[in-house]
Amino acid sequence: MGGASVIAATAAPAWLTPALAQRSLRPTPSQSEGPFYPVALPADNDFDLLRNGLATYGKGQPAWVEGVLTDTRGVPVSGAVVQIWQCDQAGHYHHPGDGGKADPAFQGFGQVTVGRDGRYRFRTLRPAPYSGRTPHIHVKVQLDGQDLLTTQLYVAGDPGNERDFLWRRLNAEGRAALTVPFVPGADGARATFPIVVLA
Repeated sequence: MGGASVIAATAAPAWLTPALAQRSLRPTPSQSEGPFYPVALPADNDFDLLRNGLATYGKGQPAWVEGVLTDTRGVPVSGAVVQIWQCDQAGHYHHPGDGGKADPAFQGFGQVTVGRDGRYRFRTLRPAPYSGRTPHIHVKVQLDGQDLLTTQLYVAGDPGNERDFLWRRLNAEGRAALTVPFVPGADGARATFPIVVLA
């Protein structure tokens, strides 16, 4: 299951009206990449972070993270790659800098290539906290090998947000853009995270 998964779309999205395409949207705020971006991409780097090769990760709360990637005019950025990475339920990353403590069943990193509708979707873990950080998911957007955005996604209502040094640096508008509810569902929590980039 290695390589970027392609989310197919055969037609322009129905919701993209001329009025929406002309509207100027505010870009998603950027935040630091942090120290745990993969040194080398894992062999299994598809949309499903709860499966790593043949292993299935059963700890924590499953979650779907999904949304639409557009430019500031509301036009989907077809062909862009959305990447996410996060710690496992015990707070460990798949990274040499974290001591090799991450659960091998948790993929920890995933990427998808968006289609013409701009939609992306990941099956992952509702983010867990670790020392000094509130629950969060790292997000990166690339197009033609160039970074368009690096940021972090937060869980609405988590008590750790008010103590987190990066979340607290955001103004009210930035917090609203990067903090989303994880709504319980039959197949896991669901978080909708629209991404707007300068492209």
